[in-house]
Amino acid sequence: MEQADGPCPAFDTGALVRLMETQPYLKTADPMPMLRPPDLVETGDEGVVVELRPRNMLAVRFRRGTFLLAADQVEPVL
Repeated sequence: MEQADGPCPAFDTGALVRLMETQPYLKTADPMPMLRPPDLVETGDEGVVVELRPRNMLAVRFRRGTFLLAADQVEPVL
């Protein structure tokens, strides 16, 4: 049985990922998170996983910032 509260096992820190679809908003991965407009990251943009968070959340660094995304919103780049 999978642990729902632990970090996402499908991705490792340093993994290259691609955003699968545009988000309604982006949440920064800062210690005090802020909501940002969705046009900072577009569908298909690639980023690097910099941190694994609980509940299958990833902190992903893109060209225009580091944002929190659910693991099912990104796919690995091969």
